[in-house]
Amino acid sequence: MEFIIVFFVAHWYLSLFSQTFFLHRYSAHKMFTMSKFWERFFYAFTYMTQGSSYLSPRAYAILHRMHHAYSDTENDPHSPHHHASNVFTMMWRTKEIYNNVLNQRVDPEMRFEGQYPVWNIIERMGDSLMSRIGWGTLYVIIYVFMVPADMWYLFMLLPVHFLMGPVHGAIVNWCGHMYGYQNFDNNDKSRNTLVFDLIMMGELFQNNHHSHAKRANFGSRWWEFDPTYPIIKSLSLIRIIRLKPYVAADF
Repeated sequence: MEFIIVFFVAHWYLSLFSQTFFLHRYSAHKMFTMSKFWERFFYAFTYMTQGSSYLSPRAYAILHRMHHAYSDTENDPHSPHHHASNVFTMMWRTKEIYNNVLNQRVDPEMRFEGQYPVWNIIERMGDSLMSRIGWGTLYVIIYVFMVPADMWYLFMLLPVHFLMGPVHGAIVNWCGHMYGYQNFDNNDKSRNTLVFDLIMMGELFQNNHHSHAKRANFGSRWWEFDPTYPIIKSLSLIRIIRLKPYVAADF
C-alpha cells in the first residue's frame, strides 16, 4: 500500500510541476527563457510525467491565452460559469476545443499564436493512441503487482492516473473561478482558493494570476505561498532558466 500511495503522490506532483512550470508559466506566458537543450529536456520531462494524459504545449498555450483574454465569458474555453453545469461538462467542452486547436481544425486568433515550444516528435508520440494506451497499461501493471489483495479499492485511483493532466486543469479552472477570495478586481470571477497552495503548486491563486499574468510568483500577499516559485528562483540562480523582468500584460 505504501508504494502505491508514494507512486500516486509522485505522479500527481511531477505531472503538476510539468503543467505549471513548462506548459503554463513557460509555454503560455513566457515568464522566463531557457536554452534549446533545457527546453527539450522539460518537453520530454512533461511527456514522461503526464504520460497517458500528455498535453501539447502549443494547444495548451493557445487555450490558456484565450482563457485570459475571455475570462469567464462565453468565449472562455473553460469557464465554469458558461456552457458548464458541472465540472464534467466543463472538462468535455475544454477537450473539444483543445482537440480542434491541436488538430488545426480551427484557426486561433493571431494574438494567441507563437512564442511557444514545438517538438514534433514528442507531439506525435504524446498524442498517439498507442502511447496513451501504453502508459495506461503501465499504470495498471504497477497496481496489479503492488496493490494487496484486500486493498482492491486502491484501483479506484487509476482513472486519476489516466487523466492526470485534465484532472489538474479541471480542479484549477473550476475551483479557481468558483471558490475563495479576491485580492484584485479583474472584471471576472477568478478567485484565490487557498492561501498556502500546496495541493496545486500555486495554480489556485487564480485571482492574483489573472491580475498579473506574467508574474512568476502567483502569490501576492505576504502570507500567500506559491511552492513553484522557489523552484523557479532556484533554477534561475543556477542558470537553467532566466527570469524575465515583470511587465504588465493580458497573457
